[in-house]
Amino acid sequence: MTNGVRAQQREETRRTLLRESRRLFSTLGYASVGLSEIVRAAGVTKGALYHHFGSKAELFRAVLEQVQQEVAACIAATADAQEDAWDQLTSGCQAFLSASTDPALQRIMLVDGPAVLGWRDWRAMNEATSGRHLAQALTVLIQQGTIPAQPVAPLTHLLSGAMNEAALWLAASESSADLADTRQALARMLEALRAK
Repeated sequence: MTNGVRAQQREETRRTLLRESRRLFSTLGYASVGLSEIVRAAGVTKGALYHHFGSKAELFRAVLEQVQQEVAACIAATADAQEDAWDQLTSGCQAFLSASTDPALQRIMLVDGPAVLGWRDWRAMNEATSGRHLAQALTVLIQQGTIPAQPVAPLTHLLSGAMNEAALWLAASESSADLADTRQALARMLEALRAK
């Protein structure tokens, strides 16, 4: 077997572990999933899992990174489809709200993420993906004068926190009207940021 074939097999094993772990974590939650369940679902040995990931927490971190990157890419694509910087901000925020209302993403990204990694590490990962895009959008709008001059970091954290909390609230909601109401509230909140 050549090195190229071995590398390809290793990468396929890693992808399979990520895919099956993500499925299990999103449906059952981190605490309810054991390593034996993951390797059984992936069709690999524990040795193969430990070759790629040192622990269940390390595997979860890789799944969370994948989820956060996907959500950030979705938000960026939605925002970048708009020409106007203000429309980029508002459509990006609404895209985050939509993406984060997916129960599978909520459990990994907003519920288990902070619990498993700890608040500080989870925040750092969030800031490196969606938080970075939000800060960039706000910076542009402040430079343009669309939003009054102010420090970007506190505003980014306030908006990010409000949207994360809204997503968690929507996860527990039993009313289909709550998403539409939350979208309208978010639009009004963002509109209040604009310079008069």
